[in-house]
Amino acid sequence: MALPLTPHRTGRLVVVQSPKRKRCGRCRRGPLSLLMLEEGTPRCLDCADLGHLVFLPRGDTALTRRAREESTLSAVVVRFNRRKSRYERQGVLVEEAALARAETRCLADAEARRRRRARDARRRAVEDERFTAAFVAEINRLFPGCPAGRARAIAAHASVRGSGRVGRSAAGRALTGKAVVSAVVAGVRHADTPYDQLLASGVPRQEARHRIAPAVERVLRAWQETEAEVVADAG
Repeated sequence: MALPLTPHRTGRLVVVQSPKRKRCGRCRRGPLSLLMLEEGTPRCLDCADLGHLVFLPRGDTALTRRAREESTLSAVVVRFNRRKSRYERQGVLVEEAALARAETRCLADAEARRRRRARDARRRAVEDERFTAAFVAEINRLFPGCPAGRARAIAAHASVRGSGRVGRSAAGRALTGKAVVSAVVAGVRHADTPYDQLLASGVPRQEARHRIAPAVERVLRAWQETEAEVVADAG
């Protein structure tokens, strides 16, 4: 079968990674793991004037691209896949100094990406803290009797980035009353009622919610009262 990656088709030198124990048709060196075909005759890399190049396996696209940019001479390395009946790229041969320069460039980029990720993480943390604080403020507005620690815990849980919880829904980000109330109800349901125990014992979710609804309602009504109202009622 003809080699599909040939210099006249790609404009590049092509080296074959051969599983067969072939020998160089010129110097008889062998068996050859890498060879170049010249008019159908195998040549070792030294006889093909490519012996000074080093092999860079495929996998790192950026490193491969930069190594070829840095290298005056390079070659594509291919291997025949019998199952697919075609040659497939395995990597490239490039100058050793060119590979070192390419690795330096990639390391510099990796450090820049690391710094950018750190900056983005700090920015997101600030945004998340602001959003959680706004969520707490809205909980306090709707439920002025909610303990400060509970309001903070409910807001933090509901607004975890990437969680899919109500605080990260469109309504939650807009701090709509419905979304905030839903977050508070969920917090009360899990912390102030036997809801989780009911689920663990096999009670269907809707039935469990129905059973604990009065308890949730009592907590919400209590939290909707301000401290002044509680004192007045007690007097």
